[in-house]
Amino acid sequence: MAFSPAFLDELNHRNPIEDVVGQYVALTRKGSNLFGLCPFHGEKTPSFSVNPEKGIYYCFGCHKGGGVVNFIMEIENLSYPDAVRFLAKRAGIEVPEDNLGQSQYKKKERLWALCKEAARFFNDQLKTPAAAEARAYVAKRGLSASTVTRFGLGFAPNAWSALLDAMTAKGYTKQELLEAGLVLKNEKKGTLYDRFRNRLMFPIIDVRGNVIGFGGRVMDDSTPKYLNSPETIIFNKRRNLFAMNIVKKSKQGFIILTEGYMDAIALHQYGFDCAVASLGTSLTQEHADMLSKYTNEIVLTYDGDAAGQNATARAIPMLEKTGLRVKVLRMQGAKDPDEFLKKYGADRFRLLLQGSENQAEYRLRSLQMKFDLSSDEQKVEFAKQAADLISTYSTAVEREIYGARAAEMAGLTPEVMKLEINKAFKRRVAIQRKAQEKKDLEAANTRQPRARSLRYDNMRSAMAEENLLRMLLRQPDLFDRAQALTREQFSVPMFGRAFDALQERWRESLSVSPGSLSDLLTPEEMAHLTQILQKPDVVLSDEAFDDCVHIITEEYGKTQIGGLSDIKAMQERLLKKKGYGGT
Repeated sequence: MAFSPAFLDELNHRNPIEDVVGQYVALTRKGSNLFGLCPFHGEKTPSFSVNPEKGIYYCFGCHKGGGVVNFIMEIENLSYPDAVRFLAKRAGIEVPEDNLGQSQYKKKERLWALCKEAARFFNDQLKTPAAAEARAYVAKRGLSASTVTRFGLGFAPNAWSALLDAMTAKGYTKQELLEAGLVLKNEKKGTLYDRFRNRLMFPIIDVRGNVIGFGGRVMDDSTPKYLNSPETIIFNKRRNLFAMNIVKKSKQGFIILTEGYMDAIALHQYGFDCAVASLGTSLTQEHADMLSKYTNEIVLTYDGDAAGQNATARAIPMLEKTGLRVKVLRMQGAKDPDEFLKKYGADRFRLLLQGSENQAEYRLRSLQMKFDLSSDEQKVEFAKQAADLISTYSTAVEREIYGARAAEMAGLTPEVMKLEINKAFKRRVAIQRKAQEKKDLEAANTRQPRARSLRYDNMRSAMAEENLLRMLLRQPDLFDRAQALTREQFSVPMFGRAFDALQERWRESLSVSPGSLSDLLTPEEMAHLTQILQKPDVVLSDEAFDDCVHIITEEYGKTQIGGLSDIKAMQERLLKKKGYGGT
């Protein structure tokens, strides 16, 4: 739906972009801009910029950008109208003429409320006689009453429609129960039945406190042992972690990453309120990006078996990509944190944490375990692979220290190992330099927008259009000098639409800002506009502005007398040369 310009002005005013983005990204001021790690891709060095004055954000790494509405659309995966509603609710503003029945955001709110009611239902069921086995299991695992309450544990009765009946009695529809993943449909009979039956239930809560799904541990020999909610419009297992809603408030200074719910819960009960678990899936880059918003250091505590070691090896590069320091805890005397805590207590586990290896030590030791270093042939292969591994370490100090350690493991002199590492390092640098040179050359050879859908057919006019919009957004009074210019004269349609909309706002004495274009431009177009606005400031003068207007009108005039734009003309000549041209 269309929202009035006045309403959108108020929405942007009441939702300062630095405040909204700051709820998702840790921002640090550098001059007039704020910088942080991009929430849309993994990075070690902050390249995500927020400009409070212009009301825009832009990432110099992944090139996403726009206004506050675009940010919410991207980060919350919402449509434009629903992002507006999200921000309106945040600011306490009523949305005019809101068609609530068609709102995806309203549907999400409805499913959040349903899942919350389901969690209450399961929690109540845990206190009934039918849940005796589940309570015995909880006691056997050593969970206290306060832990059960803190994590909202519950019980799904061993019945086909207990939850279905309870939720429909509260006014929720069968379709909503299906969309929340709480019930399944018997395709032959067309009837619905509860997804979770005879299971200890673990509510999954997102960082905003919404119940978005469940995990259930079976109480008999049924399979699977653990069952999670399916993917829904409110539950994405790749972007959520169990207990993250609690961990985000932790003061421990690091986050412990475990394999399962019970490990995470046990750690919390023993005083380590910084433990999270993935939701029945391997660690993803989205998980790593989320973790980087809340800490600088991760301790991996995966099981010591082959599967756990493989999971650790996969997780390390993903976590490091976001700039996180990674340590690996090697469990001694127990298979997982839960068992270790029960055997030895919190103090011993704290000592284990203090002695955890950094990722460099862990990877080198793991590599060593693959070789029989009493064999000369395997010793040579170990030295080669160790040199390749150590060459990836970012500092000369790390390469020196771990090079000496690898030499000791292989029975080689540090000098020999250093030579191999230097060779591997130079090869790596050369490859990276060549890749960067190629990238720089490609960037120098084209000034086209990154998005394939936004092509510049007339480069001379497009550059003038870019500069004109940048000047107008800095000094809207310049619209006085562009009275004769029309959107049709712009060679880039999005620039023409932006010019038209901004000119209309100027005439109505509304704010002329990039954020005000969020309802007019697509996310791709907004990202391109914000990229343009990041360029070094154009010379701001009446003469420079008039020059841009002249170029735009002149180039438009050429097309009106049968001429072709510069790029199209070149394409035409090329086609004629190949024999495909017209008469």
